[in-house]
Amino acid sequence: MGHLSSMFNGLARWKKGRSSGRCVGRDAAEAMAKEAKKNDLILCSSGTVNVDGSKNYASIFSKKGQKGVNQDCCVVWEEYGCQEDMIFCGIFDGHGPWGHFVAKRVRESMPSSLLCNWQEALAQSPLDVEKEKKDHRFNIWKHSYLKTCAAIDQELFQYRKIDSFYSGTTGELIIIANVGDSRAVLATSSDDGSLVPVQLTVDFKPNLPQEAERIMQCQGRVFCLHDEPGVHRVWLPDEDSPGLAMSRAFGDYCIKDYGLISVPEVTHRHISTKDQFVVLATDGVWDVISNEEAVDIVSSTPDKAKSAKRLVECAAHAWKRKRRGIAMDDISAICLFFHSSPSSPQQVTSVATLK
Repeated sequence: MGHLSSMFNGLARWKKGRSSGRCVGRDAAEAMAKEAKKNDLILCSSGTVNVDGSKNYASIFSKKGQKGVNQDCCVVWEEYGCQEDMIFCGIFDGHGPWGHFVAKRVRESMPSSLLCNWQEALAQSPLDVEKEKKDHRFNIWKHSYLKTCAAIDQELFQYRKIDSFYSGTTGELIIIANVGDSRAVLATSSDDGSLVPVQLTVDFKPNLPQEAERIMQCQGRVFCLHDEPGVHRVWLPDEDSPGLAMSRAFGDYCIKDYGLISVPEVTHRHISTKDQFVVLATDGVWDVISNEEAVDIVSSTPDKAKSAKRLVECAAHAWKRKRRGIAMDDISAICLFFHSSPSSPQQVTSVATLK
């Protein structure tokens, strides 16, 4: 931890380099990521993360659909930023011919970029004890998310399409920054002790009134194809292309001038001892599984380590029942548990990225 801590201190050097304009702290963040991989603190495939002595617990699973290569990517980084109570969780769902390639690039660059921007925001923040309150911490994360999203979208200019969702918690505060059409669902205990779902994000579909208004004001078009009733897509003004089924995304520069944006909606929620876990999943899950069903599936899985796999497998079976004749989408999920036991309050900072 001493070596990692010294690299974390190096992130404070956030001034721009003269030639590349690159944040100096980004190099330190990337070096920190390499060290974390050596120490088995970063997982980039299906599995579990539960570091000794940590209350954080994450279950990850991804399943290839029937459309070709699996364009979903996952990453979980325990002790993110050398903070023992911080975990970064990410699911990236690419789309388009190069979606799998771009998803991998975002998985590689997003954690370091966000970490660098977070430290930069901290360095610029006034050292005031009163400012350490939750609202201030939320504002720091919000600023970091916004800056990271803008930077990643610029970095992807030479690549193709990807859209993402961001979520995170700081102390007893969960921060949600959403870009795309995936979803975060919180499982919380009701007064009678049963678990109920609370949807933390909005699925940014083109037919949402505020999204459709922005797109049409930019001369873009929103409509469904005859063979896809109910599936609204974004189209160029004079061409039936590209037909995106979401209204916010990274990349997709051919339609960025016509209403598609990559600006996240950033919100926050205070978590309590009643809040048990959050499910972060791509639309391959939510197209066939309801919020209530997802919470029931995860909570009824005896082994937490298998919770994400069971949710994905249930979604795959639901595709066969409900979407016959339609190629199954890639399906990925992360189940992030807040407590090591029902009575122990969680003090965790976590960051997650999804489509």
